[in-house]
Amino acid sequence: MTPVLAAASLLLAVGCSTGGPPGTSGSSPASPVLSSPGEAQVSASAPAPPAKGSVKVVSTLATDLETPWGLAPLPGGDLLVSSRDTGKVFRVAAKDGRKTELGTVPGVAPGGEGGLLGLAVAPSFGRDHWVYAYFTTESDNRIARMNYDERRPPGKQLGAPDTVLKGIPRGLIHNGGRIAFGPDKMLYAGTGETGDTGLAQDRKSLGGKILRMTPDGEPVHGNPDAGSVVYTYGHRNVQGLAWDAENRLWAAEFGQNTWDELNLIEPGRNYGWPEAEGKGNGGGRFTDPVAQWGTADASPSGIAYARGSVWMAGLRGERLWRIPLAGRQAAAEPQAFLQGEYGRLRTVVAAGDGGLWLVTSNTDGRGEPKKGDDRILRLAVS
Repeated sequence: MTPVLAAASLLLAVGCSTGGPPGTSGSSPASPVLSSPGEAQVSASAPAPPAKGSVKVVSTLATDLETPWGLAPLPGGDLLVSSRDTGKVFRVAAKDGRKTELGTVPGVAPGGEGGLLGLAVAPSFGRDHWVYAYFTTESDNRIARMNYDERRPPGKQLGAPDTVLKGIPRGLIHNGGRIAFGPDKMLYAGTGETGDTGLAQDRKSLGGKILRMTPDGEPVHGNPDAGSVVYTYGHRNVQGLAWDAENRLWAAEFGQNTWDELNLIEPGRNYGWPEAEGKGNGGGRFTDPVAQWGTADASPSGIAYARGSVWMAGLRGERLWRIPLAGRQAAAEPQAFLQGEYGRLRTVVAAGDGGLWLVTSNTDGRGEPKKGDDRILRLAVS
C-alpha cells in the first residue's frame, strides 16, 4: 500500500473529525463555544427563540435504508432519498413510508466518502420535473439533473443525467456533497478539499468551497468573481447548508483535530482552512465561526432551519444540535438532543409544519447498525 493510500485508510478508520484540542489527550471540550457569548445582535424582524428547546421523535417513517445520504422533499410532502453506495434514488411516501425505487444514477463510483450524495428538487419542479444530484465518478465530483417522470415504470422513472457542473475534485475523503436551492432560486453546493488542504485556499479550484450557480450550472451575477461559481473559500468539508428566516446562508463544516464549525456564509469570505480552525486562530485574517464544537461532540453533516434555530446532525457526536439564532449570532448555548439514541445522524431537513425529518447513518461503514437501520425519523421541535 502506498503512503497516500495508507494515510487515507487511517482517516477512514477513525473518521474525518478526530482527536481534540492540543493538551486534551484527544478528548473534546464538554461544551460547544459561541463566537461572541453574550453579544448576540437580535434581529428586529425575528425575535430570538427561547434559550432552551425540545425534540420529540413523533414516528419512524422508513427503515432498512442502505447508506442514505441526501434527502429532498417533493411538492406534496413525499421525500426523495439517495443511497450513497448503491447510487439509487428512492421516493418515500410521507403518509406511510412506502418506498419506491426511482432509478440508479449512472456513473456513480462509490468508495470511501464518495458516491451518490446530495439531492435537491428544482424550484421549477412543477414545470420541468428536474431533480438534481451531487455524486462521485471515477474522475471527479459533479452535479447533474434528471427528469423525474412518474409515468415510467418503477426503477426507470429518472431520465438520463444532464451534467450541469463537473470538475469538482474527488477523493477517498472530504467530497462535500450537499446541494440546495436558495431563496434566490440559485443552486448552492458544499465541497471538500479531498484531503489536499491546499485546494481550500486555491480560488481556481472547486474543492474546499461553497459554490453558487444558476440551475444550468453557470456563474451567477453577484458572485465574487463574475466568471466563477466559487462563492466562498477556505473550507475543509462542507456538508450542511440552510437559510434562516432572513435569507442568511449558514453552513456546517468538519474540523480536523480541534473544532467543528457553524458558519454564517457571506460572498467572497475566506473561512480559514487550513490556516485556521475555529474562532480566533487566524489573527483576524479569516471569518470566524458563529459556533464551534470539539470534534468528538459533532462531526456535522446536514443542517436545517426551523423554529428560529439551526438544527445540526452529528455523525461522530451521534446527536442533534439546536443553535438558537438572534440575527447573525447564536442567541444561547447550543443544546444537544438524542445523544447516542439513534447512532450517527447524517441529514436533517425542515418539514412544512415546522418539524424536521432526520436521517441516520449507521450503515456507512463507520457506524454500528441496529435492526432497522438506517431510518428516517419524524421530529416535532421547538
